[in-house]
Amino acid sequence: MSLTTLIHPTAVIHAGATLHPTVKVGPYAVIGEKVTIGPGTEIGAHVVIDGHTEIGANNQIFPGAVIGIEPQDLKYDGSVSLVKIGDNNRIREYVTINRATHAGEATVVGNDNLLMAYVHVAHNCVLADQVIIANAVSLAGHVEIESNAVIGGVLGIHQFVHIGRYAMLGGMSRIDRDVPPYMVVEGNPCRVRGLNAIGLKRAGITALEGGRYYRELKEAHRLLYRSDLPLQTALSQIEASAQHNDFVQHLRQFLLTSSNEAGRRGPMVGSSRAKATQ
Repeated sequence: MSLTTLIHPTAVIHAGATLHPTVKVGPYAVIGEKVTIGPGTEIGAHVVIDGHTEIGANNQIFPGAVIGIEPQDLKYDGSVSLVKIGDNNRIREYVTINRATHAGEATVVGNDNLLMAYVHVAHNCVLADQVIIANAVSLAGHVEIESNAVIGGVLGIHQFVHIGRYAMLGGMSRIDRDVPPYMVVEGNPCRVRGLNAIGLKRAGITALEGGRYYRELKEAHRLLYRSDLPLQTALSQIEASAQHNDFVQHLRQFLLTSSNEAGRRGPMVGSSRAKATQ
């Protein structure tokens, strides 16, 4: 196929941009000088891609999306910062992805993610792989989301929040603390409501090792959110009881880091009165 069949004649593409010959560009799209786009990616109508932006293979970017423009951060001084997007992502209508704030830093979107319409990914956010973010979700700066998390619609995520893998966030919640892996959280104020049993089942985790991994995750959840144990005591018991369970150990390490590392928001508490008080 010739380039004239893949790039609409009304698209504006800077001569310095690097597009693989198989990239499709729709009507009135605008692509800046420092943009690199990999094979098989489709750019919809009226999409704007600018800045030092790298986009991988086989992505679908739907009409009206804006990627790589300067961050909405008063600290930004015009330095060269980046947006890096992997492969096989679906970026729906009017999604905005801002580049990072400081020189050499990057806003990162991994592989196989779905960002539904009107999602905003702010400066310095990092999304891993197979993350689903529903419509009208706003990620503030420096948010990090591990793989396979599912974010419900019409909610806001506070800056510097971390969201663990296979977490499920209920729609219209206020996310102002770190969300532990494998948990369902919901509400305003938001609380841990239980294990993400459906998500874990769909991922095949509930059947691993004859169900032992899942049973140990359930016990870890009970110690953390259904007992009166202080957090550090519960984490110690979890370490001793599930030393060979990578899922439980990831949960434990996430909570330790969230509790102790400078700059972290701290872990979200459970819905019980005792845990909320702690």
